[in-house]
Amino acid sequence: MDDSQMLTESVSDERAWRAGSIDDSAAWHYPLSNEFLSNTERIIREVRGRDLPITEISRQGVSSNNGGECLQPVLDALRSGRGFAIVNRVPVDGYDIQEAQSMYWMTGEYLGAPMEQNIEGTLLYDVRDTGENVTQGARFSVTNAESTFHNDNAFGEPLPDIVGLLCLRTAKSGGQSQLVSGYGLHNELLENHPDVLETLYGRFYFDRRGQFRTGDSPTSHFPVFRWRRGGLTLRYLHYYIQVGHERAGRPLTADQSRALEVVEQLLRRPDLRVEFDMQPGQMLFTNNRWILHNRTAFEDDADPARRRHYVRLWLRYRD
Repeated sequence: MDDSQMLTESVSDERAWRAGSIDDSAAWHYPLSNEFLSNTERIIREVRGRDLPITEISRQGVSSNNGGECLQPVLDALRSGRGFAIVNRVPVDGYDIQEAQSMYWMTGEYLGAPMEQNIEGTLLYDVRDTGENVTQGARFSVTNAESTFHNDNAFGEPLPDIVGLLCLRTAKSGGQSQLVSGYGLHNELLENHPDVLETLYGRFYFDRRGQFRTGDSPTSHFPVFRWRRGGLTLRYLHYYIQVGHERAGRPLTADQSRALEVVEQLLRRPDLRVEFDMQPGQMLFTNNRWILHNRTAFEDDADPARRRHYVRLWLRYRD
């Protein structure tokens, strides 16, 4: 067992939502203020033509004194509310891709400090189908396959506090976003499958998808659920756990296999999840510690210029 205690009481606050308790999707959306848009557009104009990398645009340009306060409700929702927010929106029709990503970067910089997303040190990560295959070691983010419910970097350390996604272009069909509250999932397990929940507080092996350096283990070892200091943390992606146990030479026990099967059954229940389509210019931010997200399989356009393209940020809280 992990060194943290197991949460043995149901959570009844806003974090433990189900589909029926947050069906007003308008409440998930947060507008960017005119002041914020004007300020970030000014910064974009100043750096245009200077060949300045997006990741060098300082958050000093966006503060609570010049428009950034419109993002405080987003941060509140992520930290202690429903755990996700859709921010409307980057005016992609009037920007080129680099300018749109610059505004996205400045939005993310207000919410948290950007983190590297791979061993190459990438801070802004393109999420699009590159034709790679998950069974050959690729991450789901570069395929058109359904990602299944997970949180990002479940196999890694540190775990991002926030995951951001900027929608630049949607797929020809499919690619719907789905979210599940880890607190809602935990409540369901506690009420109906307490033995399974206890197993999930034990450690599982995760395949690290090649994100390790020479001499490091290709797998990591974490509990799926952890309760510590009044907060819940999940690490989950079913396929990565299956491959992790194979690579570690430690077959899943009968209890572990059953626990994962129960979780997968629950994650297929429509009453536990919300789902929606994102539109170009929208930004989705999720609490990566206890919100599980899924992207359904999609079909892309034959024209490369019209294929699905999202951009991902990993953020850590600044305090």
